[in-house]
Amino acid sequence: MTNSKLFLSLLLAGTIGSVSAQSLKDAKAALTAEQYDKAKVILQNLVEKKAKDGENYFYLGKVHIINDKIDSAAIVFNEGLTNAPKEQLNNVGLGIVDLLSGNQSAAEAKFATAVTGLGKKDYLPLLYIGEAYIQAPKPDYTKAIEYLTQAKEKNQKDPFILIALGDAYAGLGESSQAFVNYRDAEYMDTNLLAPKIGQAVISRRAQAYDVVLEELTLLQQSHPDYAPIYRELAETYYLSSLKAPEEQYRELNAKAVENYKKYLSLTGDNSIEAKTRYADFLVYSGNYDELKTVSTELATMPGVDAKIYRYLGYTTYLQDKDYPKAAEYMNKLFSEVPKERLIARDFFYGGLANLSINNDEKGLEYLKEAVARQTEEDNIETDISETAFAKYQDGEIDVAIKLFAIPASQPESDYYYDANYYIGLGEYSQGRKIIDGAQEGEDKREEAKPKFDAAVKAFDIVLTGNKEEIVERYHASALYHKAYSLLAQEDLGDLEGLSDSFVEPFTKLLAFYKDKPVDDKNRAYILDANNYLGVYAFGKGEVEKAKAYFDAVLAINPADEFALQFQDYL
Repeated sequence: MTNSKLFLSLLLAGTIGSVSAQSLKDAKAALTAEQYDKAKVILQNLVEKKAKDGENYFYLGKVHIINDKIDSAAIVFNEGLTNAPKEQLNNVGLGIVDLLSGNQSAAEAKFATAVTGLGKKDYLPLLYIGEAYIQAPKPDYTKAIEYLTQAKEKNQKDPFILIALGDAYAGLGESSQAFVNYRDAEYMDTNLLAPKIGQAVISRRAQAYDVVLEELTLLQQSHPDYAPIYRELAETYYLSSLKAPEEQYRELNAKAVENYKKYLSLTGDNSIEAKTRYADFLVYSGNYDELKTVSTELATMPGVDAKIYRYLGYTTYLQDKDYPKAAEYMNKLFSEVPKERLIARDFFYGGLANLSINNDEKGLEYLKEAVARQTEEDNIETDISETAFAKYQDGEIDVAIKLFAIPASQPESDYYYDANYYIGLGEYSQGRKIIDGAQEGEDKREEAKPKFDAAVKAFDIVLTGNKEEIVERYHASALYHKAYSLLAQEDLGDLEGLSDSFVEPFTKLLAFYKDKPVDDKNRAYILDANNYLGVYAFGKGEVEKAKAYFDAVLAINPADEFALQFQDYL
């Protein structure tokens, strides 16, 4: 045995020895204080010493669930059933595993088994099933209340039932009922801080973050060593930063990270699982600079969860802009982590990374999956649109168009018209790039045609928008660039052979501005529309009509060379 391994074995032996006299009550207290590593060590020792006590397995399985180790939890719950078949809590645990895995019917079957034939005072399975429905990926607060109410009927003196009822009613948005249950739990056990925290965070759903922060800060001042308060502060500071002015965002977000670090220090948990939960918080709160530091550290630790590829993928994409490596990390995440453990943001960054290396099919597949998985907190559609616009601004037009294509294909999206407009501009600019890159005497109109056709198609969608803000923002520009997309496909060396494709959008553009004064915003549009309509009329031999268009130009800009040349000729 190497010295390092010997030291590790002695360290572990010393840790287990130090908790050997501790009980399930101590483990539960550690769980309440969110000292999960401490609870895990106590419970592992209890499972080893009291193999026939099924309750120990259940709480150990709960720790694995908190650490996102669902497979480990299932193994422990099954061991609990094997060693203590009559302990129904482990059936509850297996039902929770099914719920987390998205298998609702299997979960309900196991819960039904767990509550069949319960004794008069046997209420814990009902309590933990209720909590499971609150904490499920898709919470069912109504079903939670049904189970918790049954638990309360069996035991009127357990404040944790009331706390869970408070959580369920808060989830339903029934603040008054939530408050009553938290208050009653507090009366039942004045030493418990969870009901006080519950009352403080009720206002978080109403986005009254200042109120929540004030109440949590008062609690923190009177109970400075109670770790869960700092986690709640961290989450509230992050949520408040989303609604804050730009200049306050970073300050509030930094406070979120500061409080989470304080939370970790107070739990005394320096385990790899604790660091992984911290990384999850950094993902949740968008602190990618700190995430890079943490993920680099985690990557060196033996036995790190496969979620490490999430953290490395995000930071490699955002910080390093190494798109091939980011795609590699994200693809590894998808292959090594069960689908039910993935989140919408994983598919978002997986999609971006793959699109950025021209793996379009996989990239678009991931982005559509991200939209399908988004929750109220995610708002992936907004992220896709904002990322697309940022890419457009940075000159990554091809990637921007691919991203805009997602909201552009969904008429119900808030970004439907915006996305189509920028697709139109992007396709037009790429078509122009092909035309402008032609050598002397080279005709690249056929090569550019798909780009211009795509632009016209997108602008036509924009032009169907009749909401005032859409018309005001995009209508004129869409007509103008649609006309240019059609005009770019014409041979301006053959005026007699010009088609009338661009006539309609230019004519509609002039009609749109008919009763509006000429200003700096519309001057170029009006001049160009009149000039090219004049050129078309000239090519068709309609001299008077052509002259009227050029006169309209010169009335606005007497020095317009294009109009002057044609007027002289006429």
